[in-house]
Amino acid sequence: QVQLVESGGGLVQAGGSLRLSCAASGRTASITYMSWHRQTPGKERELVASIGDGGSTKYADAVKGRFTISRDNAKNTLYLQMNSLKPEDTAVYYCNAYIIRVGKGHYWGQGTQVTVSS
Repeated sequence: QVQLVESGGGLVQAGGSLRLSCAASGRTASITYMSWHRQTPGKERELVASIGDGGSTKYADAVKGRFTISRDNAKNTLYLQMNSLKPEDTAVYYCNAYIIRVGKGHYWGQGTQVTVSS
């Protein structure tokens, strides 16, 4: 129904910036809520930021003020601008899309690794 491909991850120094992208394909017109999650070994996948169909955004306390989530509907792409990165931000970041109508449910990308060195 929906395919998601993340990109933009890599190795950066603390205090640096990185921009993640998530390209969506398939039934993109049915996507409403989109979000970024992250996961480290032994930890549950946690919500980082989300954006609704109307553009409303929410952020985890740990990233509030540093990260910005946005979406370009024309390009079917979700972004996560990450500034003032900290070592604790190191994780695999996953793109998520919630689809309504036929194929209702959550869809995930394969993830992109973000490593922040101290």
